[in-house]
Amino acid sequence: MNSQFREVRQVFCDTSFFYAFLDHNEGHHARAVELGNEAATAGSVFISTWDVVSETLTLLRRRLGYRVAIRFLDEIKPTLHLVLYNHTVRQSAEEVFRRYTASRPLSFCDVVSFVVVTTMLDNIPCLSFDQDFLSLGLTVLQ
Repeated sequence: MNSQFREVRQVFCDTSFFYAFLDHNEGHHARAVELGNEAATAGSVFISTWDVVSETLTLLRRRLGYRVAIRFLDEIKPTLHLVLYNHTVRQSAEEVFRRYTASRPLSFCDVVSFVVVTTMLDNIPCLSFDQDFLSLGLTVLQ
């Protein structure tokens, strides 16, 4: 087992990870499958948000079709622990969005993920191929 997962009990999963995991033609596909398998073998809990689920479903449906989107709903979503948050997270995300997006084209979903990971999840590592996660200072397992 890869040493990076020995102490990792929880990982936050981003849309870019899910998409790479499911799209066999995506450049990060093999690595996404490897990371997913390593985390699962180590017993890591896969954490995400409804925002990421929504973004993932939209991307999968548009790029890969209905069947792949439904596969995500049927096979992957049930394995996730989805973080529920209140209006204070959205307010904080709005503040971060205002502060950082003038110079960086960040998605609001990524900003919400940043706030959730940093304020609710004690900066757990993330599974993502999105450079925005790195630019925000999150720990990304690639």
